[in-house]
Amino acid sequence: MSAVRSSGRFDVVGTAIAGLNVLVRKPVGDARGSLERMFCASDLTEWTGGQAIAQINRTVTREPGAVRGLHFQYPPHAETKFVSCLRGAVFDIAVDIRWGSPTFLHWHGEILDEENRRTLAIPRGFAHGFQCLKENCELLYFHTAAYKAEAESALNVRDPRLAIAWPLPVGQMSERDERHPMLNDQFEGVRL
Repeated sequence: MSAVRSSGRFDVVGTAIAGLNVLVRKPVGDARGSLERMFCASDLTEWTGGQAIAQINRTVTREPGAVRGLHFQYPPHAETKFVSCLRGAVFDIAVDIRWGSPTFLHWHGEILDEENRRTLAIPRGFAHGFQCLKENCELLYFHTAAYKAEAESALNVRDPRLAIAWPLPVGQMSERDERHPMLNDQFEGVRL
């Protein structure tokens, strides 16, 4: 991890993968409680490139060990995502699939939970997924592009080439996620 720097109401922590960052929300509070900014276009322009948030999604995953992912969209629908955990705890994963990247197929995992105020800022050109670590995990995603079925693709969470060190045995998955293919030598990644 790199040094912490500030961007408005967020502290920014870099990762070993260029462009992938952790945002730590800085709450303001008093005796009544607190307020946290989940997103601020002016503070986060560095990640959005000035694009507006096109879609906000919420997921609830009930069982520890359950996995969702590893999803991405091809250009021109590639998206930047800001992922936060509102309840429970997850192991959130981003895999670099940018064509020509020196960290191509490297992954970074981050514990996101309701107490650590961390948001994973995932740029275009990354696949994303997570594993639920507690019961009833609730995530909130901000996307710079709307979902387009024709642009969607995914990596298999069990792919030995990725060798993701999931904290729990991989549990429940959707049928669709189970069927995602393993990587082969023809996969060049995403050309942005």
